[in-house]
Amino acid sequence: MATCWQGLWAYRFYLIVFFLPIFLLPLPILVPTKEACCAYTIILMALLWCTEALPLAITAFLPVIMFPMMGIMNASTVSLEYLKDTNILFIGGMMVALAVENWNLHKRIALRVLLIVGVRPALLILGFMLVTAFLSMWISNTATTAMMVPIAHAVLEQLHKMPTDRDVEEGRNNPAFELQEQKEETKLDEKDKKQDCPAPLTPSESKTQQNKEQLRFSQGLSLCVCYSASIGGIATLTGTTPNLVLQGQVNSIFPRNGNVVNFASWFGFAFPAMIILLLLSWVWLQILFLGFDFRKNFGLGEQSRNQERAAFEVIRREHKLLGPINFAEKAVTFLFVLLVVLWFTREPGFFTGWGNLAFSDDTGKSMTSDGTVAILIAVIMFIVPSKIPGLTQKPGPLGRPCLLALSLPPTILGRSRQSPEKLGTQGQSQDWLGDKLTPLESVPPAAIAFIICLLIAIFTECTSNVATTTLFLPILASMSQAICIHPLYVMLPCALASSLAFMLPVATPPNAIAFSFGGLRVTDMARAGFMLNVIGVLVITLAINSWSIPMFDLNNFPSWAQSNTTGLCGVSQANVTTASP
Repeated sequence: MATCWQGLWAYRFYLIVFFLPIFLLPLPILVPTKEACCAYTIILMALLWCTEALPLAITAFLPVIMFPMMGIMNASTVSLEYLKDTNILFIGGMMVALAVENWNLHKRIALRVLLIVGVRPALLILGFMLVTAFLSMWISNTATTAMMVPIAHAVLEQLHKMPTDRDVEEGRNNPAFELQEQKEETKLDEKDKKQDCPAPLTPSESKTQQNKEQLRFSQGLSLCVCYSASIGGIATLTGTTPNLVLQGQVNSIFPRNGNVVNFASWFGFAFPAMIILLLLSWVWLQILFLGFDFRKNFGLGEQSRNQERAAFEVIRREHKLLGPINFAEKAVTFLFVLLVVLWFTREPGFFTGWGNLAFSDDTGKSMTSDGTVAILIAVIMFIVPSKIPGLTQKPGPLGRPCLLALSLPPTILGRSRQSPEKLGTQGQSQDWLGDKLTPLESVPPAAIAFIICLLIAIFTECTSNVATTTLFLPILASMSQAICIHPLYVMLPCALASSLAFMLPVATPPNAIAFSFGGLRVTDMARAGFMLNVIGVLVITLAINSWSIPMFDLNNFPSWAQSNTTGLCGVSQANVTTASP
């Protein structure tokens, strides 16, 4: 009995969080009014604050979840008492990403994929790019690069090991890896050898050539990681900050837009562009650093298993050190997948989502937002234990070993109406400059989109991508109203092109991380990044002039973009052409 009471006392925080909301439920059920629902939330928060069953800052976020879901207040309105709704989404996504990183789930995924892909040069680069891009869709680009670059260099260390004395005696090359496999020599007579065969390389020349090949492959692998981190971030709304800045600017400048930019709509637009850009980048890096012999790059010739063993051993050893998957990793995986599913199905547009069915307002629109879902999953991660609790074993020290445990700044309790996007979006300078761009009305819209992509791609090499989007988006919004084209037709390319920072180490943190590991010169990054910038501009131009048109109805000037200065813009006026510039 004593052990049972000790167990209950040890898990009292879990019991309070679980039973307290159920105990207070009669209040909103018996008195189904907004006032009663608000009182329910306030009482629940007060008791949780008194018992400290949840961290104080996490309890303070409960209105962001409960007010929209109980029909008290719209999510965007509630969020303004803390931050903007866009920033709430960023905070929730960041906390989920921290849980993924805390339990090394991202590292397990990365190593597992690399074990499947193998160590053949072209496939190894593709494997690192796919893993990095996927992880960058959900967690920070910088954190992804910081994790993947050391793994890449650990693999390279094994691939470039010098052959042992035994290998030299047996006449074999490096058993770990060969950048370019050599075909078996055919039997030639002495006369053919003298006439056709070139003079053999001296040991020093052979060593120099091998070092050059290894250096080029090392450069290509480092660059593929940092580039794919930037590319992967454009696929999701929370993947990189400029995407959220775009959503915030659209909601701020055009408050009647009907949530046109949400997680599902952005993913449908940006994910295909990301896939195309990633594959083209892989082909370009392969050509630049491995050469044009694709047969050798893919290792299609005869190959000894010993050539892959050392590199596989590095990856397998790192994967083995993680141990078997535990309860915390399974729980984080489940909650992460649940978060993505809820994001996609909240208000997808092509069918009625759960937000419209269960938590709609008088007009049928969802009162919840993507930020509501992110905070909900984050709060659950502060509740779910990291180990399966049991009463039969002796309880450990008093504490809360949950999936997510971090210290949020205490200012979040009283912080309200602050946002990094308050950079003069309501000022008159943007409107004035937008009006001055009215002569662009005679230029084909496709050419305007192409010029914008090119300008932003150049500008973002020297400045922060967040600053670039924050500066240009209000100007482009005013310009679109002045020349009567859909605002998203010029704002979407701006947001995507701000992530095309490939040429300089200072352009973005992933580039700086890859450059800091050595082996790269600025000219190497500039040569590879210049072509990627060109490819990126062309891919974005293709995306905005093809599948994005039916998704966002870009052929028509929307009614929510009307203003006093755009009274002549007809809602049904087609101003967008799919012709290439």
